[in-house]
Amino acid sequence: MRRIILLTGIIGLLLGTVSCSKKNVDPGTPTTGGGGVVNPPVTNGKALPVGAGDGVTFINSGTSAIFNLYAPGKISVGVIGEFNNWQPTAMNVTPDGNNWWVQIDNLDANKEYAYQFLVDGNLKVADPYCEKVLDPANDQYIPASVYPALKPYPAGQDGIVSIMQANQPAYAWKNTNFVRPDKNKLVIYELHVRDFVGTHSYKTIKDTLDYLSNLGVNAVELMPINEFEGNLSWGYNPSFYFAVDKYYGTKNDLKALIDECHSRGIAVILDMVLNHSFGQSPMVQLYFDKATQKPTSTSPWFNVNPTHPYNVGYDFNHESAATKYFAKNVMKFYMTQFKIDGYRFDLAKGFTEKVSSDDASFAAYDASRVAIWNEYNNFIKSIDNNNFYNILEFFGSDREEKELSDNGMMFWSNVNYNFNEATMGYVPTSNISRLYFTSHSGFSQPDNLVTYMESHDEERLMFKNLQYGNTSGANGYSVKTLSTALARQEAAAAFLLTAPGPKMIWQFGELGYDVSIDQNGRTGEKPIHWEYNKDPLRHKLYAAFAKLIKMKISNPVFSTSTITANSSGSVKTAYLTGSGQNVVVVGNFDVNSQSATVAFPSAGTWYDYMTGTSINVTLPYNATYAPGEYHIYSNLVLK
Repeated sequence: MRRIILLTGIIGLLLGTVSCSKKNVDPGTPTTGGGGVVNPPVTNGKALPVGAGDGVTFINSGTSAIFNLYAPGKISVGVIGEFNNWQPTAMNVTPDGNNWWVQIDNLDANKEYAYQFLVDGNLKVADPYCEKVLDPANDQYIPASVYPALKPYPAGQDGIVSIMQANQPAYAWKNTNFVRPDKNKLVIYELHVRDFVGTHSYKTIKDTLDYLSNLGVNAVELMPINEFEGNLSWGYNPSFYFAVDKYYGTKNDLKALIDECHSRGIAVILDMVLNHSFGQSPMVQLYFDKATQKPTSTSPWFNVNPTHPYNVGYDFNHESAATKYFAKNVMKFYMTQFKIDGYRFDLAKGFTEKVSSDDASFAAYDASRVAIWNEYNNFIKSIDNNNFYNILEFFGSDREEKELSDNGMMFWSNVNYNFNEATMGYVPTSNISRLYFTSHSGFSQPDNLVTYMESHDEERLMFKNLQYGNTSGANGYSVKTLSTALARQEAAAAFLLTAPGPKMIWQFGELGYDVSIDQNGRTGEKPIHWEYNKDPLRHKLYAAFAKLIKMKISNPVFSTSTITANSSGSVKTAYLTGSGQNVVVVGNFDVNSQSATVAFPSAGTWYDYMTGTSINVTLPYNATYAPGEYHIYSNLVLK
């Protein structure tokens, strides 16, 4: 683990940010820990050396290391590890009683060392800032093909241990001039490493990028990749924020994947979970009441009780200076060390200290939450203001989202239910108006709404099409027929990808992935059906997605703010005007043929983008559309 040595002034500022009220720390009597070790007496009131960062800072060409743990109110802290035969070396406490530190010398800069902190003589914890951990329960299931030469867990120890190394294998970046796609042209592909490739590795995804390049997406969003509990997880149970989870590969493998994405014009967005943490987190363990199974009221980071009804794990208090300091460090780390292009913040609405017990009160406008997110967003801008994507899973009031969007933040916009009602053929519940920014109160531009019809969180559209689709169409028309269900997905994609603003698709949605989200448990492993791409019907859907994505990215009209739409009823329409071009989108989501008058803005020749044909429009234009039929017409030929 390598810590960046900071300038003296910055260190002073950051430490000031997290200082709590000064505590008189009693050195106390040496106590015996669980392993029979004893913490030596504490040296009180010794200032942290200039330039020492959080966790481990290497000095003297890596032959010495300064260990630094933020743990206010503790009686004693020692560092134990392979460098001192797991016998505690007492750590000094700073004058304010907040930080514990010590310098260890005579290290081999090329060697990995395992270590922990022994707190108050009876609690062993790993380093919250370490960039690699060893897990005695789960590392055994990581194959060498994914993580070669993984250091064995140290014999005779227990619990998660941290790993540090001064001279780590460096990664040489190939692409240092990547230009991020404009937000309004962003087409994001959300994927889960474990369920996207059978090897569950960054290396295999890197070798599979032709598939995404051919699809045409210009951004990839990775579900959480920092160390979480266990291996087989969605990653929303985080425990170590600076360590890349080894189940997916090494941190240099992740860098290589990001680098190759950039070489192909693809941005990389990380799903970041800072609403909560789980029990393996040393920050949770440092202030935890075993009797109540809750954080203690003295925790610098966590609430004793969660403040909102959707919390899992232990709830961060984002009004705490210590939490803000930690969260900012996490944000900065991946921006500077991994050159990532954006964050999707999970459960962003949960960054509140306003207590709520139901969805309505949770979603109500919260000025303190606005202030928290503006502070974080401003911090992100101070690190990288070059079109960095700050995307919030918020689902709050339009007022609050609009206020935050004015500061450049983007928001997930979920149209899953209504899109799926449309693809299944249930017209009364198929109003997709929230697809358009014009239906979000106060929004005057489409840039900040990341709209989608599928994400990791919803049931798969094709599963519901095939299980619950409308079968009552004339002449045996049934959505439960595979070819019909896939064709209706294509029609839905046409409306999604012609709507202005950034868009997102969920992995394999472009192939009509039809395995239920609940198979093997909601977050359990799902079968990976790469063979779908060889099925002519499914590949036709992939090809349609690719053509629609190319259209969206290549033609400025699909970034326009001039749009009207009729999203209810059987035949849905959208009318776009911009850059000297007009586009008309029309589709029938009924299971029977329907006639409609389409309000073309002018008569004359109109070009059908998907078929390559044209029609001669006379006004008024009346037509009959078969079930599932759709068209994208333009007055000028689209690229």
